[in-house]
Amino acid sequence: MVILIDMDDTIEHLLVPWLNWLNEKYGKNITESDVTSWDMKVAYPDLTYDQIFAPLDDPSFWDTVPPIDGAPDAVRRLIERGHDVYIVTSTPHRSVEAKMERVLFRYFPFISWDHVIITSRKQLLKADVMIDDGYHNLVGGAYEKILIDAPYNRMMDEKKDGMIRVRNWDEIEKTVLEIEKKHA
Repeated sequence: MVILIDMDDTIEHLLVPWLNWLNEKYGKNITESDVTSWDMKVAYPDLTYDQIFAPLDDPSFWDTVPPIDGAPDAVRRLIERGHDVYIVTSTPHRSVEAKMERVLFRYFPFISWDHVIITSRKQLLKADVMIDDGYHNLVGGAYEKILIDAPYNRMMDEKKDGMIRVRNWDEIEKTVLEIEKKHA
């Protein structure tokens, strides 16, 4: 199968280091559970978008972004099972190099540039499976949709849009194996 996997908060923990950076710089105490909207401005209403997104433009910030537990091994196992796995991210061009070198290729050395797709319109891609924490990235896509649970997508009705909600990489792997059986 062709499997598309989002990067931020799907295979690596972006939100917590981002919150830590903003909280330290601006004297805030916003936690992961406080981020109940995809729009970070809701959590930081007194900051500008430039202030909110500034850490993502700092190459050293990406050194603080760790992989999600189990993601490197699970992604490697999917590839070993013969699946064609692509990392799909809507990363702005300014941070692509730092993000890829300091996070993706560091923790996922078996992924190469040949298996990275950068786009903000993920629904245009054809695949068998898409794994993402962004509800909006899954709606309307022509693939099996696996939604990674997060505070900012819990108000969404995943069943209405044909998604399977999962909480960790063990559940993701089990779900992909079930989809694989349907495609066999």
